[in-house]
Amino acid sequence: MPTVAFYTLGCKLNYSESSTLSRKMEEAGFGVRGFHEAADVYVINTCSVTEHADKKCKKIVQQARRISPHARVVIVGCYAQLKPTEIANIPGVDMVLGAAEKFNLAAHIIELGNQVVTTGIVKAGNIQDVQGFHAAWSIGERTRTFLKVQDGCDYSCAFCTIPLARGNSRSDTIARVVEHAHAIAAKGVSEVVLTGVNLGDFGLRNGTGQDEDFLSLIQALEQTGIERFRISSIEPNLLTPNIIEHVALSKKFVPHFHIPLQSGSNKILRAMRRRYQRELYAERVALIRAAMPDACIGVDVITGFPGESHEDFLDTYHFLQDLPISYLHVFTYSERPNTFAIQLPDSVPQSLREERTTQLRSLSEKKRRAFYEQFVGQSRTVLFEEETDGIWMYGFTDNYIRVKTQYDPLLVNELVRVVLADLDAEGHMLSDGKEVPAVHTLTVLS
Repeated sequence: MPTVAFYTLGCKLNYSESSTLSRKMEEAGFGVRGFHEAADVYVINTCSVTEHADKKCKKIVQQARRISPHARVVIVGCYAQLKPTEIANIPGVDMVLGAAEKFNLAAHIIELGNQVVTTGIVKAGNIQDVQGFHAAWSIGERTRTFLKVQDGCDYSCAFCTIPLARGNSRSDTIARVVEHAHAIAAKGVSEVVLTGVNLGDFGLRNGTGQDEDFLSLIQALEQTGIERFRISSIEPNLLTPNIIEHVALSKKFVPHFHIPLQSGSNKILRAMRRRYQRELYAERVALIRAAMPDACIGVDVITGFPGESHEDFLDTYHFLQDLPISYLHVFTYSERPNTFAIQLPDSVPQSLREERTTQLRSLSEKKRRAFYEQFVGQSRTVLFEEETDGIWMYGFTDNYIRVKTQYDPLLVNELVRVVLADLDAEGHMLSDGKEVPAVHTLTVLS
């Protein structure tokens, strides 16, 4: 039996697709191995958002070659669609597959056969020709499953290459998503994270002509056997009051939102070609807080976008400081070929970009700690994962507080009501290790 191993860079969407490709390879007669094991084929699923994508790709190719010098190495993912010829010239790469071609991975590898490859073979069509939706979900890697329901993006944000790598926005149908959720529930999975490139655009180009939207999807998923649903990143202009209201009343959708902001300066938001101003963002956060006081709210923000002055950065800092949010994902702006932003004047020096990133990450730690401190002594429901270092095991509350307790295999994939104890100097929630009636007292991690 030929064998294959996968390495995945980037977002939850990439992980769901790698998992699906892995299952398809098994169906085609391949045995799946861990990346650090010897295999006949290594598949590297790349990301265009990750900084220094070329260096990371080269490093992983070299690692694969060291493990199995005569193995085939195939590159897929966003970077493969954007820079196929560049990747094909990396020593050790046998094949590069674009956005549509990657879903025929097994057939392409079988076709490659025993050909002698000096320069990687490229199979990557025009991204504008990519129209179909390919369902994907992760199974087996962890307790939570990432379920892809939407792909591509119709937006043209000045800094972003994703539309160039994944094409136009397109979706699965509600009926098929519900079917997938039932199948995932049958595997014993307790939590599903809905993922997509622009999740709030669900319903566009689903191939049926039916009028569907994201609110209708989450309403339909209430009837499935999954115990918890989590919504991944969703644009503020697409996070409607009706969606917020539904989550607030839901018995299955958890109080956790991740909402990209990118900048707290309206001037920079306009330059970024975002589809909202900060007033709308603040309004959405206020709606969530009013409906779900315990909700966790995460924020994406970019520092050092061209033209971002000191005053613009302070606008962002103070805006975030005053918002009742829970944590930040901070990205340092980096120039990307073929984006509108690369043409803009007033580039911010790299050292200043990194300094601003450091300041916002410090603010994020303060926000996260303040969020955790609200729940000291309270009880929350935790879904425990299999992740363990042999001593501790880990899980998340419904509102995305990471917890740990002493490893107990009986807790894996179990929803357990726990008491959250006290925070230590590093922001970890400590427990005395004593079990209280029907409730565990646990450590919470920042």
